[in-house]
Amino acid sequence: MYKVSVIGAGTMGCGIAQNVAQVGYNVILLSHNEESVKKGLENLKQSMSKAVERGKMQTEQMNGCLLRISLSWNMKDIKDSDIIIEAVPEELKLKVAVFKDMEKFAKKDAILATNTSSIPIDKIAASVKNPNRVVGLHFFNPVPIMKLVEIVRGSKTSDDTFSKAKDFAEHLGKIPVMVKNSPGFVSNRILMLFINEAVKTLEDKVATKEGIDNVARMGFNHPMGPLELADLIGLDVCKDIMDAIYEQMKDEKFKPAKLLNDLVRKGKLGKKSGEGFYNYKN
Repeated sequence: MYKVSVIGAGTMGCGIAQNVAQVGYNVILLSHNEESVKKGLENLKQSMSKAVERGKMQTEQMNGCLLRISLSWNMKDIKDSDIIIEAVPEELKLKVAVFKDMEKFAKKDAILATNTSSIPIDKIAASVKNPNRVVGLHFFNPVPIMKLVEIVRGSKTSDDTFSKAKDFAEHLGKIPVMVKNSPGFVSNRILMLFINEAVKTLEDKVATKEGIDNVARMGFNHPMGPLELADLIGLDVCKDIMDAIYEQMKDEKFKPAKLLNDLVRKGKLGKKSGEGFYNYKN
């Protein structure tokens, strides 16, 4: 049995905690203060309740899952965890600060994992004294549903850490893909180009947003169009990932489209804010 802590009570952190609890493990969901972690749990409860209403989850399963999630706003509570997963916003300084705290309080053989979607593992691992236990576990949203996990190996990640991360992902019911430490890894190196080009196509008035998304759904057989998907991910998250990849690769095609920058500046971040490319307020 794994003892797991998840640091960060946003969409990804709560999703990871839910997934861990659903397979029967106890998990600590931790954030920087009591208000944020309680808000995260409340959002998680609402999400699971909707799943029960749609018949995707049983009430007993939801209740059991919630019983296995404990809340904390004190980093000392990670001290007994075997695996600690950082899922804070995609900012290097913030992640580095979290990892320094993780190393301070984690037991010596605990795996220190990051859910980063674009920041090089080596940059994060450089913040700790023992970088061989740092690994990337890049989950996809919504975590309890999406099967893929990118397991990202840094230059100093040990074989033992990498193997344990793979085993853990498989215990969560995931399909792990082994990825080298590279800008955007596999998923976002491809996906962000797709989304960014869709935004530029909308900017150029080649088609409506509905038309662009319909081409992807009905022409490419994708379950969602790129603009819909961007709204689901969060336009600020998409922008942060593109900025991070561009900073590393210096390739103009990864520069966020003007329309994407404009929407983020206006606070139109997609589903989570009620409006992005589409309006979700009703």
